[in-house]
Amino acid sequence: MRTSGFIVIFFTIIFFSSCNNQEYYKISGFTQGTTYHMTYAVQDSVNIQEEVDSILYDFDMSLSSYEPNSMLSKLNRNEINEVDNNFLKLYEAATEVNEASEGAFDITVMPLVNAWGFGPGMKTTIDQDLIDSILNLVGMNKISIEGNHLIKENPGTSIDVNAIAQGFSVDVIAEYFDELQMENYMIEIGGELITKGKNAKGIDWRVGIDRPEYGNIFPGADLKAIVSLSGKALATSGNYRKFYEDNGVKYSHSINPKTGYPVRHELLSATIITTNCMLADAYATACMVIGLEKSKTLIEKADGVEAYLIYGDEVGLYQVYSSKGFKKYIVKEVDDSGQQNFK
Repeated sequence: MRTSGFIVIFFTIIFFSSCNNQEYYKISGFTQGTTYHMTYAVQDSVNIQEEVDSILYDFDMSLSSYEPNSMLSKLNRNEINEVDNNFLKLYEAATEVNEASEGAFDITVMPLVNAWGFGPGMKTTIDQDLIDSILNLVGMNKISIEGNHLIKENPGTSIDVNAIAQGFSVDVIAEYFDELQMENYMIEIGGELITKGKNAKGIDWRVGIDRPEYGNIFPGADLKAIVSLSGKALATSGNYRKFYEDNGVKYSHSINPKTGYPVRHELLSATIITTNCMLADAYATACMVIGLEKSKTLIEKADGVEAYLIYGDEVGLYQVYSSKGFKKYIVKEVDDSGQQNFK
């Protein structure tokens, strides 16, 4: 079994129920600087931990910006320009969401991410001249694919796929589970997830949406809503966990690739449901960049994409915009007074 700093610090395999002559198991571990949890049902006992970890290791060595020997890191250092199939698939999805969001989602944002201290590089002292110079390197129109090679207009352009790769890794594991002919599973990596079939109780999978409150660092500890999913992917992006404070000002990790600055608006978190987790991840990020009203328009135009947007009103209370198609997934909501509403 192959390991890296991001893979397999610990794991558990737990049998916990049976349904329709299948045994349900859980595995968990670490990858991409976060945790993963997977539940799956099989008729015969099977240990898939090593293969899952191997797939995630290979994924890291392809698309991790924190792994210095990954393909992506070498692309960013201009040591290579040949890309693998993972990158080609990601580039296609990223281009789709970039166009749909009118440039709000952009994988060339890495120089800005580093400058603001949210990437593997060192935080820089920010002024407008620096932002202007960095913006010359940012934009999906500054890169292209020819065959299986990445072409950069400027060698200083570098790529950050953290807003889409985690969701993509969920899809990669789902593809492996499908190859094993699994009919019931939930795969979660860093809060992004995909579901299929039923859980051990024979019902659709139940998934919590966290209340986007600063200090709510433990997923699942304080929920705003619970949704019921089967055959769908879900991803959430928010600014309440990834931020830093400087001179009393909070700077979020969501950076507008057009202005070069971290966003500041009323939208606190965006949860997206669609058919695959890579697109859900990217659309959630795009919403956090463009804010509430533009997100509504984006989701209304996007085919098969539903959104649950939590935002703060003028008196500091949480409010929710739920797209028409999202409402059917909600089984419980908690209003701002703490009252639980069941559906």
